Amino acid sequence: MMKQNKNFHKLEDFLSSSLQTHTHLHIYLNRNQIGHACAQGLGCALYYLSNLTLYLFGKQIGHTGTSGFGPALAQCTNLSNLTLDLGENQIGNAGASGLGSALAQCTNLSNLTLDLGENQIGKAGALGLGSALAQCTNLSNLTLDLGGNQIGDAGASGLGSALAQCTNLSNLKLYVQHNKIGNAGASGLGSALGQCTNLSNLTLTLYRNQIGNAGASGLGSALAQCTNLSNLKLYVAQKQFICCFGL
Repeated sequence: MMKQNKNFHKLEDFLSSSLQTHTHLHIYLNRNQIGHACAQGLGCALYYLSNLTLYLFGKQIGHTGTSGFGPALAQCTNLSNLTLDLGENQIGNAGASGLGSALAQCTNLSNLTLDLGENQIGKAGALGLGSALAQCTNLSNLTLDLGGNQIGDAGASGLGSALAQCTNLSNLKLYVQHNKIGNAGASGLGSALGQCTNLSNLTLTLYRNQIGNAGASGLGSALAQCTNLSNLKLYVAQKQFICCFGL
């Protein structure tokens, strides 16, 4: 029998439903400011899912809210497809690292879309998140949006090195625009992604950083090592120059 998606636009409707019957779930709660207490209650109700789409954009959840539903996600052992939008929630380094640790426990996760844009995430948060994602050994499709944070050179390089350990990763969309990344970060990120031997499709967005000619050159040379790459979209528009091309 075909499994049907369940859609909810109010948190109370979801929490009062028959939770154990849900396997394919879409929850849209944009800008309702549910806060960290409601996020914790939401997390406790997610145990039975294999497919989850959760939009919590601009909710003022903070890192305490992610610590609430993060552990619940870690217990979703059947979860294989996850879309999680936590943009503009002020989760910070602690929230990003904690969320990543929870996702690392989702051992069947193969498709992940994670939006953490404009969340006050710095180097430590990027490194913590990346280290955790490296443990998602079945991950093959990843869309990760970290735009509008402050991960810097070290965060970009470390995140790339972590993703290089996702040996089954074949499709990657990585958005790290407006993140105070310079030449070293661009080169380090490219060098790491060049080790993703199974990567076939890559979209990399790096505009509004501080990348100069040396960084762009290092990035391009490193990505040339992706021998199985068949589709590349690279956006590196900076104040110094404009670079936007596809393969």
